[in-house]
Amino acid sequence: MQRQGQAPPPSNRTGVPTTDDEIREKYLERAIRELNSFARELSECSACPRGQLMPVLGSGHPQADIMLIKQSPRPSEVEEGVAFYGRTGNALMKSLKRLAIDPLAVYGTLCVKCPVADPSLADPACVGRLVEEIAIVSPKIVVVMGQEALAVVNDLGVPLSRQLDAAPGRLQRLTPSIEALFVPNIDEALDEEGAKRAFWSAFRVLGRWWADLPPY
Repeated sequence: MQRQGQAPPPSNRTGVPTTDDEIREKYLERAIRELNSFARELSECSACPRGQLMPVLGSGHPQADIMLIKQSPRPSEVEEGVAFYGRTGNALMKSLKRLAIDPLAVYGTLCVKCPVADPSLADPACVGRLVEEIAIVSPKIVVVMGQEALAVVNDLGVPLSRQLDAAPGRLQRLTPSIEALFVPNIDEALDEEGAKRAFWSAFRVLGRWWADLPPY
């Protein structure tokens, strides 16, 4: 996905967008505002027992074609407050490069954004806010990483959604407008060769999906 360009000045005196570029720019501006508001609300939430630690926020393009979802943060992500930071992020970037996928087309987030000792301690309403995040980004595909994340996504109640199967590497349909790909948890594939191969075997399907994506 090509990053949205700078929109030209409005073509009429009212400032109402009339060209495709202007309309896309307006949608991008709205997504940025909504994600900023989403982040503020998360930071102010006190439902989860996270103490003085801040929630770990999603990262990437606000209107990404590809949305990555994993269960909970690693220590490096907690330290920076950003999802997919550190070794996980580096491994992901290498994988995207091998598949010739534009990193600017990707947004990554977590089911459990608060750095609690046990993900099961997270407030269900907080985890459920992933529905709002998906709606803001409006991806064309979600990549669900690991069984725990899959259980969350299946329980979210995304409007018009279907239950996803734990079928690594098989494209599925989450909603009429969003496809889904289940892959092993990337965090568990950093050190063990068999787990790395299993992750790559499933994740590489995203490269074929990306190659077949119609140009804008």
